[in-house]
Amino acid sequence: MTTSADHPGLTSDVEDLAQAIADQSESFLLAVREIARTGERSTVVPLLLLSVSQLLLAGARLGVQRDFVPREQFEPDVGPDPDLDVMRDRLARLLEGVDDFTVVFDPYVDPPELVSSRISDDLADIAASVAHGLRHHRAGSTEEALWWWQFSYVSSWGAEASATLRALQSVIAHDRLDAAEIGEAEAARVAAAQDLELRPID
Repeated sequence: MTTSADHPGLTSDVEDLAQAIADQSESFLLAVREIARTGERSTVVPLLLLSVSQLLLAGARLGVQRDFVPREQFEPDVGPDPDLDVMRDRLARLLEGVDDFTVVFDPYVDPPELVSSRISDDLADIAASVAHGLRHHRAGSTEEALWWWQFSYVSSWGAEASATLRALQSVIAHDRLDAAEIGEAEAARVAAAQDLELRPID
């Protein structure tokens, strides 16, 4: 375990932040992999909603910090990226019917640009990003880990996680709607959500 003595530029508060982000990243990775491996259609959406919400809290903590600057000019090699294709495919099967969604790419662009995405793809991309930072942290490169987590949160996985969270929340909302009260185009989406027969998490 690295300490402030190993990295004179790091304060104990920054080290605590890095450890908290590492813990949350690991929890997210373990949770999503386990959901993909053993999840049931009735619980996959609520469990993913909880996991993504918790990770976004960690991301928000990164977003409000000063800009972290890595110690090395070039990124140290921390080995190959994890193979997440199996997890992605399993999630896609569990989320069949509600996996595809549309999101506003940038709410400040006028007119807004609509982008099609998939929950399973976004979760795999988010997992790859946080896992990369986690490998830096485990290797003792605390500053590199914080820089990567912060940069990737602002540039990619923060937006992906926010969009995914909104999609998951929408599935839960539609599960509680009466399809007879909405338009025909929306009814198919609501029916797909209701087909999951979501079960609350105790």
